Amino acid sequence: MAPERIVSLVPSLTELVWWFGCGDVLLGRTRFCEEPAGDIEVVPTVGGTKNPDIEAIAAIEPDLVIANREENRREDVEALRDAGLNVLLTDPNSVEEALAMIAGVGEALGREKQAAGLVGEVRAAVAEGSGERPTALFVPIWRNPLMGLAGGTYGDSVLEAAAAMNVLADQTRYPEVTLDEVAALKPEAILLPDEPYRFSEGHIHEFSGIAPTAVVDGKLLWWYGPRMPEAIRELRRIVRELVA
Repeated sequence: MAPERIVSLVPSLTELVWWFGCGDVLLGRTRFCEEPAGDIEVVPTVGGTKNPDIEAIAAIEPDLVIANREENRREDVEALRDAGLNVLLTDPNSVEEALAMIAGVGEALGREKQAAGLVGEVRAAVAEGSGERPTALFVPIWRNPLMGLAGGTYGDSVLEAAAAMNVLADQTRYPEVTLDEVAALKPEAILLPDEPYRFSEGHIHEFSGIAPTAVVDGKLLWWYGPRMPEAIRELRRIVRELVA
């Protein structure tokens, strides 16, 4: 039986729940769950991703709470489970894992057909770039200290899906690096996402001496769900233009 009362503590999955057509049973979200813009504002907020209001969530008496291992803290997930709530803890670290998660959430919400359709769209977007020579990329995720996107992450996998090669792919998660170390890896392009650090046009000069650099919407790299097909295509387009 599909849940009749849902709380989502993950911005991208809040968007997915809404996309599935379950907005009428979405009864709680974090203040960072802002998509789809305008529509989502009818759903009450229950704190943030790192400090959800456990009592407020329990008072909603949800059938399902959607959380994420990286977005949410273990102690909050445990507190929700201790309160007797059913928590679906997600942890996709690749495009394939994200597709499996979409299928799982779709099944939990009784939206298997929609989930299968979205999975097919993502696979089609990936296939469009097959056979292309991968472009070597560097993607910083923080500025001071400088930290980069590396292997074992969803973002790294999205870059690969977009016909790119992450120059930090052989490292793990989000290592600290120096600009000299980045230069030595000889990236062909650099993407500056506007989240989690808010890189902007004003930061381009710090990196453009190494390789052509562009600011991109961080959701292209970090958000899994209904925007995945277009995110893969858009990343591929941006990189093509940078190295053209």
